[in-house]
Amino acid sequence: MIITVSALNPKDREQWQQLYHGYADFYGMPMDGQILDRIWGWIFDPNQQFFALIAKNENGNGVGLMHYREMPSPLRGAQVGFLDDLYISPEFRGNGVVDQLFKRLKQEAQDQNWPFVRWITAENNYRGRAVYDRLAEKTQWQTYQLNVD
Repeated sequence: MIITVSALNPKDREQWQQLYHGYADFYGMPMDGQILDRIWGWIFDPNQQFFALIAKNENGNGVGLMHYREMPSPLRGAQVGFLDDLYISPEFRGNGVVDQLFKRLKQEAQDQNWPFVRWITAENNYRGRAVYDRLAEKTQWQTYQLNVD
């Protein structure tokens, strides 16, 4: 299978939306048009440091997506990368799509002069974690969330 990875462009909206619905379903999160419009706006807002990649197969169909952004690391006094979302359509998992997305993410991080890209995932995302263990270092950090409602 031939996979190409590129920055998302406005013509990719329908494919991106379908992939993002799959991602939200995987995590059991509700998704609606208002949320999709907001995220789409972030991706194409030049004032946001929020980026998106799309992986396509040889037929030009979207098979995976990745959202990432710049964030400050105060202890380093530097900007670093943060991977927010990664999703591969189930029927294309195990075909190297994720490797191609991470290869491009690494290049993007080098272009931005980020020393690293960090991310979190669900404890029960065993398949994803197996890939992450192969491609990256597991850190010592635990994640907490302060709810404000």
